[in-house]
Amino acid sequence: MARSLKKGPFADDHLLKKVDAIVEGKAPKKPIKTW
Repeated sequence: MARSLKKGPFADDHLLKKVDAIVEGKAPKKPIKTW
């Protein structure tokens, strides 16, 4: 189900931390499991 444009995208805090670590080079670039 799609999220409304009014609310905008949703990303949980623990997921954002993983993405930030990859961008900063502190974590290896591998797929992130989201389930």
